[in-house]
Amino acid sequence: MNADLMPSRILPLAGLLQALREVRHLAENGRVEQVPLATAMDSIFRLDADSVADVYGGIHAVGEGLGLVQLYLNGAMPDPQLPKLTLAILQLERAFSREQATQQALREQLQSLAIRARNEGSTHPEILRELGTLYARHLSPLSPKIMVQGNPHYLGRSDVVAEIRALLLAGIRSALLWRQMGGSQWDFLLRRSQMRQACQQLQTLASG
Repeated sequence: MNADLMPSRILPLAGLLQALREVRHLAENGRVEQVPLATAMDSIFRLDADSVADVYGGIHAVGEGLGLVQLYLNGAMPDPQLPKLTLAILQLERAFSREQATQQALREQLQSLAIRARNEGSTHPEILRELGTLYARHLSPLSPKIMVQGNPHYLGRSDVVAEIRALLLAGIRSALLWRQMGGSQWDFLLRRSQMRQACQQLQTLASG
């Protein structure tokens, strides 16, 4: 594999982990950080971006996610639920990728919603609710089911559930992009050193 391609695989993983970290925040304490939330939501609507970095608004926008990738590759992830969620999303994306009609329907509905998102903001509560509905309609019927663990008080709130589903949809967007860039489970088994090196290079760029 051309090592120059690895950064294009690492960025979607960073976007995925960064979005799922906010899922964990919501599940545990009902709160979300607005900047990574906006990065995740904007990525959903950038369906025809010119580059992987442009999907997220630049490498710097997933700087925290790059840090999470590095922790994972080093076996130092502080939240054991995060790798489990990540694997589940990667598996769900594979199921989603086999549903061509579902993909097309979701894409068309996102394109329609994008107009409102530009006017109201991608993190507006109504936009988040709509994105959550799209996840429930198109992804929830597929397997595996994504099981989010956390505080029942917050997981029982409709607004929190909507935001979690919207972030899971962003996770699917990143997982799809990762696979489109040639990512596979073999990367984690055979190319961890290349992944670490690419991650370090991207972290340098993100902080520069």
